[in-house]
Amino acid sequence: MKKTILYLFAATAILIVLAFNSTGSAHDKAIYVAKSGNDQNDGTKSKPFRTLKKAASEARAGTIVYIKEGTYKERLIVRHSGTKSKPITFKAYNQSKVVLTGEDLKSVEGDTSLVTIDNKNHIKISGLIIQDLTTNLKNETVIGVYVTGSSSHITLENNIVRRIETHAEDGNAHGIAVYGTGPMKDIHIVNNTIEDLKLGWSESLVLNGNIDGFTVSNNVVRRNDNIGIDLIGYEGISNDPTADYVRNGIVNNNEVYEISSYGNPAYGEDYNAGGIYVDGGENITINKNTIYNCDIGIEATSEHAKQYADNIQIKENIVYNNNYTGISIGGYDEERGGTINSSITNNIIYRNDTKGLAGGQLLLQHDVKNNLIERNILTAGPSRIFIANFFTTNHDNILRKNVFQKEKGKTGLWVWKEEEFISFEDFKSASASDSKSSYLDPMFENEMNYDFTMQKDSPVKNIIE
Repeated sequence: MKKTILYLFAATAILIVLAFNSTGSAHDKAIYVAKSGNDQNDGTKSKPFRTLKKAASEARAGTIVYIKEGTYKERLIVRHSGTKSKPITFKAYNQSKVVLTGEDLKSVEGDTSLVTIDNKNHIKISGLIIQDLTTNLKNETVIGVYVTGSSSHITLENNIVRRIETHAEDGNAHGIAVYGTGPMKDIHIVNNTIEDLKLGWSESLVLNGNIDGFTVSNNVVRRNDNIGIDLIGYEGISNDPTADYVRNGIVNNNEVYEISSYGNPAYGEDYNAGGIYVDGGENITINKNTIYNCDIGIEATSEHAKQYADNIQIKENIVYNNNYTGISIGGYDEERGGTINSSITNNIIYRNDTKGLAGGQLLLQHDVKNNLIERNILTAGPSRIFIANFFTTNHDNILRKNVFQKEKGKTGLWVWKEEEFISFEDFKSASASDSKSSYLDPMFENEMNYDFTMQKDSPVKNIIE
């Protein structure tokens, strides 16, 4: 009996040790960086390095680099790859305030980024403040975090990217840019704040090129003068033209607001910037995001003729108070591509078209086919337009179980294939909407404070649930 007990104790101890080793094996080594350090040190906690450059040169697979509090006036260029079981992490130590600033960097032509991951794999950047990189050069693109080449298994989490600015009239800047010039996969951009950017022709957070598999989740993107989150294809970024598009990903639980190109020197007085924009992507889900005070809430299309945003699922988003329109699909003119095999379902689309630009709540443009528009609740803005469709190049689209908010003393307006309707029944007939599509009050709990929960006895519940 005693021997049995001893064996059990020994076995338990071995299992505990094995469990500890398996959970602790991702990082075999820790490197420390501090403002008080010295690059001649050994990089330990008591003898930290002084620069990110030194730490990056030493950080190989299985290393976590702890960066202690302070402002670092240098770039972080990742030099080595991790592996699946032994990634490399660069992280603010103990959640301290770690700032990477570009305030002293000289402007040069080409791409300049504060954090660069080029052809590296299994890398995580966590908890950094990345800021104050500006240029006056037309031919310099400034970027907060730049991931390029064939980099895969990349995580950017809990960072703040701010005040990345181009002051050139035709310039470009990005907060976070992921450019798949070679094949990329497994990209995760989570819990970051991207704010106060001057972007020129470019975007706040962009994935472009050959990227297969990604998550953009729980980020705050705000107060920027061009597109908030952009997923792009067919721009010639990839070295493989057949795979030059972003695909198989999810964009969810992000808050995107105050995104407008108005006053951006590249756009002048145009309201063109989308909160979330799919430009030629495929198999992408956009759900449970909140987008407000942008030019366009959510847009899915392709800017390239005969190309498409394909199988884009836009669902369960709250989209309100945007300048031009709430949700838009299709090319903005007949020289563009369009939107196919996609769905717009269970969204709250509330009082958009605040500038009276005739975009309404839902904008259907050129080359829109085989899409499902279902179970959305739409509330008209000042223009009173619910659906705006000024093109005839849309076909095989299904509209069913949508609810258009009826308001006492206010009329509604629908535009379908260039024809205007003030009668809901006439619009239903023209658009072949189903019998359950309704024009009534959804009875929101507190819409004035943007609480779109429906009251217990709302007549809409039986339609959209």
